[in-house]
Amino acid sequence: MSQKMQAKPGTNISLSQYDPSFCEGYSKKDPEVKTKLQEDLDEMRALQEKLYAEGQRALLVVLQAMDAGGKDGTIRHVMGGLNPQGCEVSCFKVPTAEELAHDFLWRIHRRTPARGHIGVFNRSHYEDVLVVRVHGLVPETVWQARYEQINAFEKLLSDSGTRILKFFLHISKEEQKERLQARIADPEKHWKLSEADAKERLLWDDYQRAYEDALSRCSTKWAPWYIIPADRKWYRNMVVADIIAGALRQMDPQWPEPKVDVSSLVIE
Repeated sequence: MSQKMQAKPGTNISLSQYDPSFCEGYSKKDPEVKTKLQEDLDEMRALQEKLYAEGQRALLVVLQAMDAGGKDGTIRHVMGGLNPQGCEVSCFKVPTAEELAHDFLWRIHRRTPARGHIGVFNRSHYEDVLVVRVHGLVPETVWQARYEQINAFEKLLSDSGTRILKFFLHISKEEQKERLQARIADPEKHWKLSEADAKERLLWDDYQRAYEDALSRCSTKWAPWYIIPADRKWYRNMVVADIIAGALRQMDPQWPEPKVDVSSLVIE
């Protein structure tokens, strides 16, 4: 499944070639959908415990999407069952004055996961080639240079023992409209709304081009991008869980050797 969704390094990505409603022939009511998700979540929990105990490597999960794309839902349904002692979620919003006084990766590097931990980025360093680009917050020469700077940063993390998985949750413009309208209709979701939502939606095509460049120029062997069809939330969850479980399986964390001779321990 992961190979189907991966943006092949060196490939020019056109999002029009990816169907946001694709579900591989599955139906939400198919018993195997729920079973598959649960099996992957169980495996993730078991392997997380080993990763934490081993304490030698880390896993970083990056989530990017258009507004209402499902980042929060993915975290809740896929990562919610992990032990919070070894899993941290970081949300990157408008940079603070302190953050703006440093290079654009400073605030990101501080939140990368420690060895033994899983880190989840709800938005990420890619905002600096997305919203910054679309709104012209820095000169083009500045954001153009950031693609290679991001690749070098992610290579450093990878070389230091951090496995990186990057997910673009790909929704259609029609699905985004429905989700934003649902938020308007639900008082419990009004807190998610802002005046910027409608304005940002008018820039849909600009954001699509910005995402295409990020996916094309920053999907690497050490930090691949996965383009996840996300119109159907249940399919999105199943695919993301499958890829994360598969990555942890490949990492194959091991229980560390005991620090004492267990056979000599006597509990009085």
